[in-house]
Amino acid sequence: MNRSGHLPMAKLAYRDPKFIESLGARPLRIIAEYLDPLKRLRDQNVSDTIVMFGSARIQAREKALSALQKAERSARGRRNGEWGAKVRQARADLGMSQYYEDARELSRRITAWAMTLGSDPKRFVVCSGGGPGIMEAANRGAAEAGGSSIGLSIQLPHEQRPNPYITPELNFCFHYFFMRKLWFAQMAKALIVFPGGFGTMDELWEMLTLMQTGKLSSHHLILIYGRKYWDKVLNWRHMVRSGTISEREYKLLQFADDVDDAFAHVRQDMEGHHLALDADWDHP
Repeated sequence: MNRSGHLPMAKLAYRDPKFIESLGARPLRIIAEYLDPLKRLRDQNVSDTIVMFGSARIQAREKALSALQKAERSARGRRNGEWGAKVRQARADLGMSQYYEDARELSRRITAWAMTLGSDPKRFVVCSGGGPGIMEAANRGAAEAGGSSIGLSIQLPHEQRPNPYITPELNFCFHYFFMRKLWFAQMAKALIVFPGGFGTMDELWEMLTLMQTGKLSSHHLILIYGRKYWDKVLNWRHMVRSGTISEREYKLLQFADDVDDAFAHVRQDMEGHHLALDADWDHP
């Protein structure tokens, strides 16, 4: 009690950090991760998105080239097998950097084209996972076109900062993977999948499952970029031959190996299925 004999004013529950971080308040945290993006996307007049996924480990060409040159200088005159392995990995990284440059250019083209459609609302805004690698390339290309782009980052044990090319007002961070996935899927009209690892495949299977089960329109484009990589990682046709997916389900996938082809796929699909707005459109 205070000097007047009264109890001090209790904290408002929603202003009590201890309560907000508690197990009991988990539903509040979950709904906050839905309502905050909803409001900000509405404020920015974003109608829908083109989602671009790929490895966070793929580097820009200039960075990969610099790393290779450094590894080669360090390896000169040394017979240690470890240095040879580092040089081989740096060369592989330089080869993979082409996907960074392709994602950057594809995003730039998509954004430049989408901007010709007007900004009330903004159509086909490029959206990435917000981190480095292919995600950075996607946001970077959009910024180079002078357009907006979205970053849906995830809070991880080892901090991963959002890349600097995301539109600041559209920079989001999630604690819950499933809420992040909801926002990837809810507004997407296309998913472009560049070479990647577990996370990239997780998002790909999520979207394909939603389409397979009718939870997402079959008109959504799933574009696999880089068959040289993906055909070694996944044997798509073997799944059909084995009966684990049907031919119709396999045809949910489209493929591209260069930027020109990928952009043609995106533009044709958006113009054919998604360009006309419904009269009752009202934001995400």
